[in-house]
Amino acid sequence: MSITRRALSIAAVSAAAFAIPTLAQAQTEIQWWHSMTAVNGEWINDLAKDFNASQKDYKIVPTFKGSYDESMTAAVAAFRAGNAPHILQVFEVGTATMMASKNAIVPVGKVMADAGFKFDPKAYVPAVAGYYSAPNGQMLSFPLNSSTTVFYFNKDAFKAAGLDTEKAPGTWAEVALAAAKLKANGHKCPLSIAWQGWTQLESFSAWHNVEFATKQNGLAGMDARLKINSPLHVRHIENLSNMAKQGLFVYKGRGNVPEASFISGECAMMTTSSGFYGNVKKNAKFAFGLAPLPHYQDVPGAPQNTVIGGASLWVMSGKKSEEYKGIATFFDFLSKPEIQSASHKRTGYLPITTAAFQLTEKSGFYKENPGTDVAVNQMIRKVTDKSRGIRLGNHVQIRAIEDEELEQVWAGKKTAKEALDSAVVRGDELLARFEKANK
Repeated sequence: MSITRRALSIAAVSAAAFAIPTLAQAQTEIQWWHSMTAVNGEWINDLAKDFNASQKDYKIVPTFKGSYDESMTAAVAAFRAGNAPHILQVFEVGTATMMASKNAIVPVGKVMADAGFKFDPKAYVPAVAGYYSAPNGQMLSFPLNSSTTVFYFNKDAFKAAGLDTEKAPGTWAEVALAAAKLKANGHKCPLSIAWQGWTQLESFSAWHNVEFATKQNGLAGMDARLKINSPLHVRHIENLSNMAKQGLFVYKGRGNVPEASFISGECAMMTTSSGFYGNVKKNAKFAFGLAPLPHYQDVPGAPQNTVIGGASLWVMSGKKSEEYKGIATFFDFLSKPEIQSASHKRTGYLPITTAAFQLTEKSGFYKENPGTDVAVNQMIRKVTDKSRGIRLGNHVQIRAIEDEELEQVWAGKKTAKEALDSAVVRGDELLARFEKANK
């Protein structure tokens, strides 16, 4: 090889070597911490993959950081250490805590406006937008996976027990009767409940248009206090306790742990998140149905509407302007009606914009998959001051108290009234502490 050709060859290799890091630096990475597992975890990864393929400037890097509680704790530690993620998925009961952490977050409305994107809160389903907005109307976080509580039932088990497979129990009295028939037919777990505090106290309250807490369930001020020991709440937990004693309701654990017992066919009825739909659709080996939450028909105004669940995406502070532009570009991508509609169909989470709901309806999805519109219909009813949502400080810890006290009831160690009275006393202490810390 001549000296000239060799020099050119070396120069070409050197140029290529230097080109690689330049190319890598051109793409801005956005770290996204989340708490989604199984089929919903696959959905999160696909969202990131599709966004990354849609443009070349930014790369979303999703990372599973454990349960909602664990990821929030990890993010707080990371923020204090100066290496928080750009985006953090936080479940709805962490909203008040995030809102109070003003220095740690940047409102999503500001992030979108600063990046030049049109971001109209009115485009979102009112119950969703209202929950994640400040009193001045500015949206604080991006509603990614909004859910609500629905009723799932095993149609095959219903058929075997001589129950109507096309009509789920609409009242709690009908649930008890269905459970008795299922048990008589040999079913060892007629009913179980996931997310018991959310489904049986929080959503239950809104569904019956009774207060979960004062101050419009915390939305009107931090000096809210719990109201979950009302006669109606006591009556309901007492009824479930009696069902537990008769083997009609079987407690299967906290959070979403009980959901596995529905998928396996062990438990025939379950109240849990609409976001459970994708898992059931993919893994259940039986016909199943979705229906509205049961209610007590003698309660005036019931059923009203259910409250929001799931999680939203919070933007952490202290990042570079180019990174915030990348976050805004990603959120704009997630807001597209076709992306929202596809996510809704796949997971059972709500279509967060009205346009996405209309697109889904127009596609014929609800007619082809009866019951998949239950969550949306429960959420778009006219709301009242008692049913707009629940936003309390230290709500994560309050949920743990609810679990502890309800477990005492299911074990026969406390009456419903004793447990709920105790939950109110313990919960109010946490609310008072939060109020004092954020004055």
